[in-house]
Amino acid sequence: MVISAESAGRTLEASEIHATVARALGRIELDGRRVLAVIPDHTRSGPTGTFFRAISDALLPRAKNIDFLIALGTHPPMSEEKINQLLQISAAERAERYGAVRVFNHRWNDPGALKQVGTLSQKRVEELSGGRLGIEVPVLINGMVLDYDHLIICGPVFPHEVVGFSGGHKYLFPGIAAPQVINFTHWLGAMVTNPMINGTPDTPVRAAVEAAADLVPVPRSLIAYVVEGSDTRGVFAGPVREAWAAAVELSRQLHIVYRDRPYQTVLACAPAMYDDIWTAGKCMYKLEPVVADGGTLIIYAPHIDEVSYSHGTVLDEVGYHVRDYFVKQWDKFQDYPWGVLAHSTHVKGIGRYENGVETPRVNVVLATRIPEDRCRRINLGYMNPDMINTKDYAGREDEGVLLVPKAGETLYQLKDMSSFE
Repeated sequence: MVISAESAGRTLEASEIHATVARALGRIELDGRRVLAVIPDHTRSGPTGTFFRAISDALLPRAKNIDFLIALGTHPPMSEEKINQLLQISAAERAERYGAVRVFNHRWNDPGALKQVGTLSQKRVEELSGGRLGIEVPVLINGMVLDYDHLIICGPVFPHEVVGFSGGHKYLFPGIAAPQVINFTHWLGAMVTNPMINGTPDTPVRAAVEAAADLVPVPRSLIAYVVEGSDTRGVFAGPVREAWAAAVELSRQLHIVYRDRPYQTVLACAPAMYDDIWTAGKCMYKLEPVVADGGTLIIYAPHIDEVSYSHGTVLDEVGYHVRDYFVKQWDKFQDYPWGVLAHSTHVKGIGRYENGVETPRVNVVLATRIPEDRCRRINLGYMNPDMINTKDYAGREDEGVLLVPKAGETLYQLKDMSSFE
């Protein structure tokens, strides 16, 4: 049974969130149990602090212990200062009120922190991927989860370029998984392509994520929430798959914008929560479908000066390219991290690679503090961010110019997406 609080027309108050979480957790036998809550990092919008308080307040009197694990994927670890910002709490209050609650970063690149819970066989991967991949995938997850009696997955649901919609078991795979699983799921998403994945609930990648989750031997529940801007519109708590499906339905209403025709120029303004192109690439992911063939998408982020804090060295080597640039030269690229190759193709967008010539459908331009020569080396365009006045792009949709003031979470699609099939 899914416990929910939903209001598309107003913001849910913190008291309503607390009540919904308490009611949902009250239905689970957690007295004297060890509980681990898996939460997002700072690259996801939402009142993470409110849910931290709601879960902690509900379980501190009941559970043997309640701890939190930040689902970093391959993002850099968060400092204590950044964790307090994420939890929207001062160091003093956290120590005084929640001193018994521990918060951990996922250590995706530390083999000692990971444990194998099973394997997806080659045959199973072929089935899940629709024949796109034929490899065996060892399923490794943060070993901490095996030390607890119950997992609570807590995070927002948005359209997503790799899996279709974020949330649910995605917070386990790839959220707290090993590179093997992360690379597999991301490259599978790249093979299908962003326009065909994003905003679709049932995808080959979601099927793979659920198959991996079935191998985790720890009971778990989901607290999924849907936000619009800074406002919480819905909370759905209960069994993971059922609560996620309910959240997806609200996300589809709030997070997908349909347009009649594409735009020749799109200025996508990256919010401050994206601190490198690895995360700000979501500006392209969410807007690729509404850029016209041969059009330009500008990622405007004057606060960004790095390609990727975790993977910049690899991206400097391989650059940004369409999918078939890698597929048709697989012997050259197969030993690079597949998740990095997937990010590369998602930012570059769909296109062709024929007879040694790469033809992307969209011209992607960075207007950041990343120097022009580096932008050119990684095969992306460059604009000086100081020369951009966002007002110059506003109110010009009839001219084929679209301004998106906060890009990265709302998906823009054409009413007729048949050209991408």
